[in-house]
Amino acid sequence: MSNQPITTRPPTDEEKFLQQKFSEAIVDQVAQMDKLGQQLLTLELAIPGLYATVLTMVKGKDTTLSQNWALYATFTCWFAALLLTLVSLFPRQRTVDRDLIRQDPAYLHESWGIEDFFERTAAYKRNFLMVASLFFFGGIALATLTIF
Repeated sequence: MSNQPITTRPPTDEEKFLQQKFSEAIVDQVAQMDKLGQQLLTLELAIPGLYATVLTMVKGKDTTLSQNWALYATFTCWFAALLLTLVSLFPRQRTVDRDLIRQDPAYLHESWGIEDFFERTAAYKRNFLMVASLFFFGGIALATLTIF
């Protein structure tokens, strides 16, 4: 190792701009997950109604569905997707140390840093929405089995 001092310079305007946009992207992740959850919620409420409408149009007004495993599985998947989406949208209380940008991982059980809050909240919402999407599209796939 040499004892030479490390030379530094102030960040350029472009570097400051990039740092600002990076920080905004971290903060915006939570809002993006909320928007995705709202869109998914809209679909989850609309598709079962559309499903019933299409069945009525295809099979006639006096249609009755045979109650089989596919029908129960379809609505179970749709209900699970709806619940998971709602859980992702409800806010959770977290302890955040406003003086820390990033908490030491060993102390995350006590409090989070500001960056931890945004990243972990977005990851929490993303995980619930991914599973909700799988259940929802699984329900759509199962719905095709109930028509026959």
